[in-house]
Amino acid sequence: MAPAPPDRIPYREPQTMTDAGRTYGACDLVVVGGGINGTAIARAAALAGLDVLLVEGNDLGSGTSSASTKLVHGGLRYLEHGEFALVRESLRERAILLRTAPHLVEPLQFVLEPAPGGRPWPVLRAGLWIYDLLAIGGTLPRSRSLTVRDRAGRKRQALAYWDARVDDSRLVVLNALDAAERGARILVRTRVTAVDRTGNDWRVSLVDGSGLERTISSRFLINAAGPWAGTVHGQATHSDYAHQVRLVRGSHLILRRKPADDAARLLQMPDGRVVFVIPYQRDFLLVGTTDIPVARPDEREPDPREVAYLLAAANSHLGEAVTEADIVWRFGGIRALFDDGSRDASKISRDYHFEVDRDRGLLSVIGGKVTTARSLAEHALAVLGLPAGATRERPLPGGNIASFASLLDQVRARWPFLGAERSLRMARAYGSRIDAVLGKAKCAADLGADFGCGLSEREVRYLCDTEWACSADDILWRRTKLGLLFTQEQAGRLQSWVAGHMPARTPRQDETAA
Repeated sequence: MAPAPPDRIPYREPQTMTDAGRTYGACDLVVVGGGINGTAIARAAALAGLDVLLVEGNDLGSGTSSASTKLVHGGLRYLEHGEFALVRESLRERAILLRTAPHLVEPLQFVLEPAPGGRPWPVLRAGLWIYDLLAIGGTLPRSRSLTVRDRAGRKRQALAYWDARVDDSRLVVLNALDAAERGARILVRTRVTAVDRTGNDWRVSLVDGSGLERTISSRFLINAAGPWAGTVHGQATHSDYAHQVRLVRGSHLILRRKPADDAARLLQMPDGRVVFVIPYQRDFLLVGTTDIPVARPDEREPDPREVAYLLAAANSHLGEAVTEADIVWRFGGIRALFDDGSRDASKISRDYHFEVDRDRGLLSVIGGKVTTARSLAEHALAVLGLPAGATRERPLPGGNIASFASLLDQVRARWPFLGAERSLRMARAYGSRIDAVLGKAKCAADLGADFGCGLSEREVRYLCDTEWACSADDILWRRTKLGLLFTQEQAGRLQSWVAGHMPARTPRQDETAA
């Protein structure tokens, strides 16, 4: 049994009761929001022995956390704004993620070329020197000069540096999975309908997709609802907090273009912004991002101006006509940033901000990055006087491997029938836990029906039973990224299977009434 938290925390054994069809429960901490910040907080709190309930209105990572640039990075451009502390923290967390999730977080080389009207060579060289200095203690190579060829075949000088890429939505799921395995209860597709203060406790009213209502009593409440954080904070404090939050959309395109090499590019645009062009899922290019102020959290769809801007960036790099017909997927994520008064949305700090009421045990998270979620979680719990479990050296689920190369060799030797592409995809997704997905399968037939592109019935069953997947979209776009390859007919067949499987599911222990 996990140890009880210190005496100053009113720890209570989990309890449930039902009254007139309404379920009540008590816990130490309710976390609202199943994105990267919320799941990281739930993980750290559960590892410390707290009784934690995490509530997510949709799927895990279905908001901003699945709409990032898929990078674990220090944020080279933040140096221009003097955010050295944020860059240093991000680079430290980059090193931790490379160590604790080596199956999911992969080193990636970036090439940065001077551009007409862009930052001068000495500025670029100095910026990368500072970046290297702030990254001391990490394992990635230092930046260097190199020679590249332009579209006309002429040689020119460029710079190369290293960061890392990640499957952002799978990182969210792995944090939630580790939290659940240490006792946290995870409720997906469950909306918060009211937040009230009664005595020393918060009472959080919930309703799930089936209409089941629950009211959870908790001493502490952490609001990590991302773009909806202002709304939740207003519910809890009966005040208007929206003016403190700036909503900014970052849009991306996935293009059907096979990368020329394994390196990513950081392009300097004529307006002074930078755009990433990154090899994605082997056969595609990811292009992003933008910074467009929006008024509402649901304004996620990239607008025509953003699409044209990103296509122009891609054309400047590829030197060929890339059009909307080449777009396989377009997505936008709404970043909830603390309003620091900056007029230019691209200059608003990406650092996180806490709005705290210690006396009432309330903390709202504004901002943050995929890279810094682990340290944010430690800081948030400490601010409330709560303990945080040790996560600095703890591998995320599937991450206890010597190296990814050795894991991949083992997977291909044990399950040769997977083939090269599927074994690579599954080793990246599940790491050492691939055994829990494939088990004792000796041939492809042992995996059940194939829904297409190597997605087997056994893998789908695992995702539904273990990783909270409830729809074909959850599986194709947030658990596997096979939506890039699936046809509508294949997706429909998968949805039919999932819909038939869901009613027969036995709820996970962490999904039962709190």
